[in-house]
Amino acid sequence: MPQSMPGTFNNRLLSALSEADLRYFSTEGNLVSFPARQVIYEEGASFDYAYFIEEGLISNLKLMRDGATAEVGIIGTEGMAGFPALLGAEASGQHVMVQIPTTALRVNIAACRDAFEQSAGVRQVIHRFTVAFLDLSAQTAACNRLHSIERRLARWLLMARDRIQSDRLQLTHEFLASMLGAHRGGVTQIAGELQRSGLIRYHRGQIDILDRTGLEATACECYQADRNRFESLL
Repeated sequence: MPQSMPGTFNNRLLSALSEADLRYFSTEGNLVSFPARQVIYEEGASFDYAYFIEEGLISNLKLMRDGATAEVGIIGTEGMAGFPALLGAEASGQHVMVQIPTTALRVNIAACRDAFEQSAGVRQVIHRFTVAFLDLSAQTAACNRLHSIERRLARWLLMARDRIQSDRLQLTHEFLASMLGAHRGGVTQIAGELQRSGLIRYHRGQIDILDRTGLEATACECYQADRNRFESLL
């Protein structure tokens, strides 16, 4: 059920705005919560709302005709879902889904467009996030093509951890395989190796990061690029 708009924000885009710019969202915004695997936008669906993530994690996915999926980007408290609508898109080009239970400030897309068009401050914040997201998508495409599942899985776990600020992730191997565009058996095998190495602990859909330093050493170079991008954005 929607909740009233908070006085302060975890979302880094909203917290970067001036009080004057926040007024664009004050009358339309309310907090909503979504469980894991809740679809935010179907691919091809119109943008009715934008969602500024207050906690949790969402994925931008590309769907293939055979039902296979691959993740092209993730968004946590550093960003928002629906930003293409502010740049002229009428419909979502990606399938956007909740990965980890999420709370977000939901704002009518018309109010967001009004803010974007009238405020240079809002445009600056949204443009900065858009560039970072496009860089992340490009990095992910190269990573999926060039790096092993082990390195990609370590990278993904660290990226998720940075965005939710917790070493405990509620994720199944099946879901991870879907995000990585890999076979479930391969992800299960690699997760088992990471567990035997003492880097993570996996039990019934829950992954605990036990050795962050070791996991960083296992991850590909793309994680450090994402970390630098993430810290620069914040």
